[in-house]
Amino acid sequence: MNSYKNPLEERYSSEEMLYNFSPNNKFRNWRKLWIALAEIEKDLGLDISDEQIAQLKENAENIDYVKAAEYEKKFRHDVMAHVHTYGDAAPSAKGIIHLGATSAFVGDNTDLIQMRDGLLILRKQLVNVIKNLSDFALKYKDLPTLGFTHYQPAQLTTVGKRATLWLQSLILDFEELEFFLETLRFRGVKGTTGTAASFLELFDGDYSKVKHLDTELSKRFGFDKVFGVSGQTYDRKIDAKVLALLSNIAQSAHKFTNDLRLLQNLKEIEEPFEKNQIGSSAMAYKRNPMRSERIGSLAKFVMSLSSSSAMVAATQWFERTLDDSANKRLAIPQSFLAVDAILLIWNNIMNGIVVYENRIKKHIMDELPFMATEYIIMEEVKAGGDRQEIHETIRVHSIEASKKVKIEGKENDLIERILNDDSLKMDKSKFMEMLDPKNFIGFAPIQTEEFVQNEAQPILDKYSDLVGLEADLKV
Repeated sequence: MNSYKNPLEERYSSEEMLYNFSPNNKFRNWRKLWIALAEIEKDLGLDISDEQIAQLKENAENIDYVKAAEYEKKFRHDVMAHVHTYGDAAPSAKGIIHLGATSAFVGDNTDLIQMRDGLLILRKQLVNVIKNLSDFALKYKDLPTLGFTHYQPAQLTTVGKRATLWLQSLILDFEELEFFLETLRFRGVKGTTGTAASFLELFDGDYSKVKHLDTELSKRFGFDKVFGVSGQTYDRKIDAKVLALLSNIAQSAHKFTNDLRLLQNLKEIEEPFEKNQIGSSAMAYKRNPMRSERIGSLAKFVMSLSSSSAMVAATQWFERTLDDSANKRLAIPQSFLAVDAILLIWNNIMNGIVVYENRIKKHIMDELPFMATEYIIMEEVKAGGDRQEIHETIRVHSIEASKKVKIEGKENDLIERILNDDSLKMDKSKFMEMLDPKNFIGFAPIQTEEFVQNEAQPILDKYSDLVGLEADLKV
């Protein structure tokens, strides 16, 4: 307890994402890359024996971290520390480990593997949030609710239609994630400054063998695309792009939780609140939106990190500088871990979200009489009235009703005032029928159905095998 622990590990992120960015996964990938490099180089005619490759494979997971730390302290070079550690475990192969490669061969390629695999984990979580939001939207597509502009009551919408706004943002993020995965390139085998000069010597000037080594290794690690050119490293725009994507997901999540916290204050919709959960150490009655606040906090952190990778991409010198290293070690894993936690919490909220329909209806009826005034004016004109005189009558009634609400703290009595005004000639029974809130929601139910069917359902159909996710909170 005397040293700092990362809260993302202790409190928030999933074991799956934590493993993806763990030392074990990182250095196992380094060794997989070294094995694949040796195998393909052997196939291309280099003097590498089956025994050497067999010994590399036998010791692929035999990583002596204590010895590696000792070597790194000696060499001040993490890759060479692990080359020597691996060589000690597989002595017959010691001379061919990392043959022709530079440090970025294992470092950068592993970073790309981890980013890709991290996005695949997030894709699964995104699919489940999309499923939960879609189900929620369809369930409440017909339930009228106050719409707000400037956080002031405006025309009505429905609870389900509002949910499609959250869903729309997330689908835009999902499309961006899909595009990123489809176009992600592997660094492959490029050499110290990207010219593959070391392989010119190894393969006696045969460029076709270098190309084969580059593409074959990339395919073995699941990448259809490989960078055509690079310096020593892959283009750091990749880091900037992936952190921008993660920031976008965080923005969508934050928007959802802002809305939910406002709705919870109105007592209309509430995030889950467990039987033994405590909202406040002092105020026993409180039901704080802890989950939403946690998402908001993590989202701000992710959004702040996106500028970090942008600065790295902008300030790399020529074929590479090392001032990206510490930044990448911090910003990329932590962004993934935080978004992982955000999506887990979002799914947890949707699995237990509560809608208070009567409270929503009460808020509607507090405002609906004002919204109905335009209809009243039109009906009165149809009945032969003078529009300007009617407008003035309704304006006076509206002002008085508003005083009742704001100054006296009483119920809105505008409907009663209108019904008791003998100067108004419209059909009073028709007026009361008109006050059904569903008459004021426009095409919201149809829009909700169409959006879910046209935008969300194709994603859910394509990734039906990913639906169904445990989304318990760690703390």
